[in-house]
Amino acid sequence: MEFLRIKAGPFSYEARFELEKAPKTCAAFMKVLPYRERIIHVRWSGEGCWIPLGETKFGVDYENHTSYPSPGQFILYPGGISETEILLAYGGVHFASKLGQLAGNHFLTITKGSETLADLGKLVLWEGAQPIVFEAL
Repeated sequence: MEFLRIKAGPFSYEARFELEKAPKTCAAFMKVLPYRERIIHVRWSGEGCWIPLGETKFGVDYENHTSYPSPGQFILYPGGISETEILLAYGGVHFASKLGQLAGNHFLTITKGSETLADLGKLVLWEGAQPIVFEAL
């Protein structure tokens, strides 16, 4: 599997797994598909939305990690000094928590629909949590 369909609030996207750069993170996420959750606006990181996952463990370490994901990139923070989470950048992001800068594994990139990412971000910011679903194409 290389591509996913993502529905977040009223918006639809297609995304590509970063199989060469983050194979373990991609494999771990594929195991939980279809994945349904809610996405909320980030607190400290800037223009991004996140899925807080608490103590959930995906069994991966750092690979292809960054603190500055570009718009349309999903990163998975595998836990450690802060809770496990998935973050989607829709604009400028400096990934952090109340404990300071973090780095997450860039494992998924939106390939279709990115023109509505800012609209999704604003919706989540002003209207609150939105459902998000990740499904195999």
